Amino acid sequence: MNVSEPSRGRGGQLAAQRQATIVAEVNSRGAITVAELVERFGVSDMTIRRDLDALDSSGLLHKVHGGATSVGLRSAHEPGFDAKLTQESAAKQAIAIEAAARVQPDSAIGIGAGTTTYALARQLLRVENLTVVTNSARIADVFHGNARSDRTVVLIGGIRTPSDALVGPIATAALQSLHLDLLFLGAHGVDAEHGLSTPNLMEAETNRSFIAASREVVLVADHTKWGTVGLSTFATWSDLDLVVTDSGLPASAKKSMRETGCDLIIAS
Repeated sequence: MNVSEPSRGRGGQLAAQRQATIVAEVNSRGAITVAELVERFGVSDMTIRRDLDALDSSGLLHKVHGGATSVGLRSAHEPGFDAKLTQESAAKQAIAIEAAARVQPDSAIGIGAGTTTYALARQLLRVENLTVVTNSARIADVFHGNARSDRTVVLIGGIRTPSDALVGPIATAALQSLHLDLLFLGAHGVDAEHGLSTPNLMEAETNRSFIAASREVVLVADHTKWGTVGLSTFATWSDLDLVVTDSGLPASAKKSMRETGCDLIIAS
């Protein structure tokens, strides 16, 4: 594997070894952040960014804002739940705390599948008299593992995706008869022109049904989702009431998002 132009001496050898490890890690997980690589290798942020520049130029990965993705991560590629769980964990936690503050007792809420919504579920365990409808077995398990008599959890069935969402005609049919106060959705991609998107066509259809059943819709997505476009759009900006994201969102993206007309909360 021609990772980068070799340098003379031990420094060049160490850089080549580090870059080879980065490529292997990205191919295994689908994506990785600069912060994770800095911590792993004990080098500077600038060193990692130079590594990613070199690897991007060699076509071995795609450098993105805040990290890198696999060259196979195209519009129809769907990373697994576990691969995404550790990515941007601090940002997801901050987003979850902000989003959870909007949930009132005696509410009926929908929670779509995803790792940010999974973090949100954990923040909702103390809310009283809550009805939760979800298409994620992982999220249902969060509530079942902390059972309380004043909570109802409805797990909608369907075909399981790589990201552990249950989708398809069964899920869509179940949602058509429901009326939810508030819906929290994540997204594979968030884009000013294309809205919210996913690589999975059936998941897109299920998310549309979730939106149709809900009085208020909240997007919970960290800054790395911005500028990514999946295979199928499931929501336009007119479908959303609120976006909760993190402080890593670039200023240009904040401007674009505010121009959509949605309320925007930056979690710190």
